[in-house]
Amino acid sequence: MAEDPWNGPDWMPDDASANGLRGRDLIGLGGVLLGAVVAGLVLGLLADDAFDSAPVGVLVGIALGIVLGCTAFALRVRSALRG
Repeated sequence: MAEDPWNGPDWMPDDASANGLRGRDLIGLGGVLLGAVVAGLVLGLLADDAFDSAPVGVLVGIALGIVLGCTAFALRVRSALRG
């Protein structure tokens, strides 16, 4: 692989490439992560309120939100890079 100092390495997606993540895609990925964590937080707060289990619901909800957000993030990145 020859590197062109003006265009960057050959393995990097450029603007003409169909593969890669653009700005709009990156904003969407951030939204997915944020939405999953906030949804987990809200569901945890509601569970704490319903079951009177002070911080347990919030902590479990945030943990589940992080796991689900990372999973959705990985799936979206994989599908975007495969084209």
